[in-house]
Amino acid sequence: MNELIGRVFHFEKTIFPASSELFGKLSTEGQEPKALMISCADSRIVPEQIMQAQPGDLFVCRNAGNIVPPYSTQNGGVTSTVEYAVAALGVRDIIVCGHSDCGAMKALSNPVGLEAMPNVAAWLKHGAAAEHIVSSCHSDLDGKERVRAISLENIIAQIAHLRTHPSVAAAIARGEMTLHGWFVDIHAGQVLGLDGDTGQFVPLREDSALPVALAAKTRFATEYAEAAE
Repeated sequence: MNELIGRVFHFEKTIFPASSELFGKLSTEGQEPKALMISCADSRIVPEQIMQAQPGDLFVCRNAGNIVPPYSTQNGGVTSTVEYAVAALGVRDIIVCGHSDCGAMKALSNPVGLEAMPNVAAWLKHGAAAEHIVSSCHSDLDGKERVRAISLENIIAQIAHLRTHPSVAAAIARGEMTLHGWFVDIHAGQVLGLDGDTGQFVPLREDSALPVALAAKTRFATEYAEAAE
């Protein structure tokens, strides 16, 4: 803890003065983050570091397993964060970011010991679909491969939950929202992105188009096509 406190002093003496103009602008003009990232609370994953983001660039929501509960009338931290980011801040990109060696995904894969953590067990039920898909469709996987598969399916499941939130659903219908699913491989130092067209996770590369889970596109569900004569 003393080491962390020492870094606070370093921030006050060095980091803040070097960026005083930026912090001054943020304090007087407010924030306009470019994206909302919903990531795992794991200490090894730092969204701002992965994105090389500056203060004001990212609106971040972190929790065990990068979970997004389906929308309901019961209030919650993730629900409120999503709503505020979209409705108040006008965020148009949301990233659900999982990672390798995730403790929450390990618990989904093998729930032994969760009886001592009832709140964690209840929270992870929001990832039950991911575990069920892997168990049903990829029963040959075990160990690290099984956990990795659950982690990837969990990102897809949470994006599906995200789309049930009214603010997000409306932004999607207006063609103002792009959804992203990312997976950070800690060992390889690599970020994979979900390609919504192929359903596969592919590496993010400078010379390739950014894979997106759901591209921004106006929906015209209320209009109908006339039947061909």
